[in-house]
Amino acid sequence: MSFEPHASPKHIAIIMDGNGRWSKKRLMPRNIGHLMGASNLRKIVKACVNHSVKHLTVFAFSTENWKRPPEEVAILFDLFVRYLKSEIMELQAQGIRWRVIGDQSAFPKELKDQIDFACKATERGTQLDLTVAINYGGRWDILQAVQGWQLAHPYESLDQLSQDALDPYLATHPLPEPDLLIRTGGESRLSNFLIWQCAYTEMFFTKELWPDFGEASLSEAIEWYGQRIRRFGKTDEQVQESSLRAKSVLHPN
Repeated sequence: MSFEPHASPKHIAIIMDGNGRWSKKRLMPRNIGHLMGASNLRKIVKACVNHSVKHLTVFAFSTENWKRPPEEVAILFDLFVRYLKSEIMELQAQGIRWRVIGDQSAFPKELKDQIDFACKATERGTQLDLTVAINYGGRWDILQAVQGWQLAHPYESLDQLSQDALDPYLATHPLPEPDLLIRTGGESRLSNFLIWQCAYTEMFFTKELWPDFGEASLSEAIEWYGQRIRRFGKTDEQVQESSLRAKSVLHPN
């Protein structure tokens, strides 16, 4: 049974892994790899726009990254601030809407202020939603969503909490679930990233380190995605029937 390739992904999530190893291979300080990684994000954002991707969510700093040396964490936070200051005009010009998800309570004030400014300055962007996960963890996200629902429904039992009812309290709301997740750097795991949202996401793993992952690599991942059969629990026959039905609506005789 054959299937026609389906549409390009509307929401791509990326675990940007390998900055440190990129530097190590070149006998450079780790912060150089992070700088190159930030520069590459700029290129991938433009490439996503070219591919008509509407939502891009990237993993920049996990709740587990606090285990890294304090000086590296400080460098990363400083890089976030510098990135926002240097990119805000370009984001506005391209129609990119900037969002941040994660626990911001431990952030330096300068970073909090810059995030707030960037979010407000780009809130009218319609070309692409760029969501950056900083101090984010999937388990944290689920826990805070349940707590948020409970606060909003103090007189209701958790027995009344459904999956659909939880969605508005997840950090990613109102974004759709990712169609495609890309992880660079050679690892094949989620590492606590969007573990609720990626239940039916297609996952593309590559050995390329993040600073080397360019537009051609993104195109390869999108092409791979286009060949996947997305069943969502259905049989092949049901998927084909739905595909033919959708095609008849788009191209009636």
